[in-house]
Amino acid sequence: MSKGPITVVIVEDDENAVNIYKQFTNQLDQFTVIATASTGEQALNILHAAQPDLILLDIFLPDMNGIDLLREIRKEYRGIDVILITAANDTETVSEAIRGGAFGYLIKPIIIDKLLATLNQYDETRRQLHNNNLVNQDKVDTLFRTISIPNTANAAQILPKGIDKHTLKMVRSKVQNVNGSLNADELGQLVGISYSTMRRYLEYLVSCNEMEVEVLYGSVGRPERKYKIKHI
Repeated sequence: MSKGPITVVIVEDDENAVNIYKQFTNQLDQFTVIATASTGEQALNILHAAQPDLILLDIFLPDMNGIDLLREIRKEYRGIDVILITAANDTETVSEAIRGGAFGYLIKPIIIDKLLATLNQYDETRRQLHNNNLVNQDKVDTLFRTISIPNTANAAQILPKGIDKHTLKMVRSKVQNVNGSLNADELGQLVGISYSTMRRYLEYLVSCNEMEVEVLYGSVGRPERKYKIKHI
């Protein structure tokens, strides 16, 4: 496994989406986009000439289904990893992606923070596989992103970097009493922490399925993200 930059090919027929993925992927120091393709045929032609480490792949391509392309990649280029980015949210497609060995599956409209988190997770997985000849069960659970039984003596290790258990407890307590949706700035003022810190904890609660996020697109400016407690 190479220690150099992680090379990426984007396979997507929406030019705006390609530009967004390329921009944010290249912002990560360890990644570099080496080519883009708008069809499955173009993607296969690229792979005949150069094999990247990772492909960001859409399902709905003009000439073929992305799952079929994933199968071709698995047959011919087993060393290439794939993250699917698609509007397809049916269980059959998701199941085929899992069977095809996709590393990740992101549903459009994509959340940039989620894309970056997935890319960073991919980088971390590669580095752990490169740096270790043997692994124990806990390491395997981490690599396969499966749920492991926590050791109460090391419970703090369960939380991701940047999430403190005491602050998280306070945030959970405060947002439970909020009716409706608020943005990170409003919730930060309520809890008494900065916007950036509040945003980090809100995104963590969204990933835990405890909160919902709604993206509001106005006529001008950046889209606004509003959060509310998820009632199950």
